Formats: sequence, structure tokens, C-alpha cells
Amino acid sequence: MDFANSYLGRLRSMIGDSLVLVPGARVVVENARGQILLEKRTDFGRWGLPGGSAEEGEDLETVAIREVLEETGLVVSQLQPFGFACDPALETIVYPNGDRCQNFCLNFFTRHFNGVPRVAEGENTACTWFAIDELPDLLPNMRHSILSYQRYLKSGQFQMIRA
Repeated sequence: MDFANSYLGRLRSMIGDSLVLVPGARVVVENARGQILLEKRTDFGRWGLPGGSAEEGEDLETVAIREVLEETGLVVSQLQPFGFACDPALETIVYPNGDRCQNFCLNFFTRHFNGVPRVAEGENTACTWFAIDELPDLLPNMRHSILSYQRYLKSGQFQMIRA
């Protein structure tokens, strides 16, 4: 979906770069070798998890499935929530164009997917599997989501993701 026609894009056309509270989803996709899928984002030039903001009428699981497909080409299923990210210290983002958002992001994981990761023009410049202990330069909120995923795997406890 192109940004201008998205819910957030239409909202931005009315309010400019004012702070927007944004519900969304983020997904840790893990392959059979225990690697996780990351994408090198076009907006910041740094690595992150697939995910994004909700459109009108979507629940957060639908957001997660749609965003992973749009950004990586993978069709995911059997998503499991593991954490919630809303700490303003981590989730208030100023984009290179000046737009400001505070994310309220349900984090999911899955090991169930079909397809081969691919670059999505306008979204990312690379889509690659990484060992969880050999991660590249990540956006801080994404790093905290991955750390929370690791804590979830050890404890089985839903994570409130904080700085």
C-alpha cells in the first residue's frame, strides 16, 4: 500500500508532522536454523523487524500478516504475541522527513511461513536472516523487541517492552 493512501498518510496530510499515536504490530520471523528475519529500512538505513501501522478496520494480527507480506514477501501464520512496546523513550520516533509518531506496538513471533524473503521497493533495501547473537546495526526499539523476545523464550512471560 502506498503511504499517501494509507490511514496514516491521509492523517498526515491534515496534521503535518505533529505527534501521532500509532497502533501497530512488529514480527519476529524465525527460521528452522534459529535465525530471525530483518530488513534494512529505507527511511533510516538501519535494520529492523518487519511490521507497521494499522489501517482502518484491521486487528493487530491482520496488521502483522499484511506488513510481513508487503515488506518481505513471506506469508506468515500461527502468530504468537510475546510483548507490547509503548515506552515513549523507545517508541517515539522522528522520521527523516520530520514526521513524529509514538508507537503502540504488539510484538508477535512465528516459525510458520511460506515463501522466500525479498526486497520490497520503497520499504527496504535488504531482507536477510541473522543469527540472534550476531545482529547488525538495529534501530533501538527493534533491538529492545528482540531482547524481549529472547526473555520471553526463557521465561514464557509476556513482556512489557521498556528502555
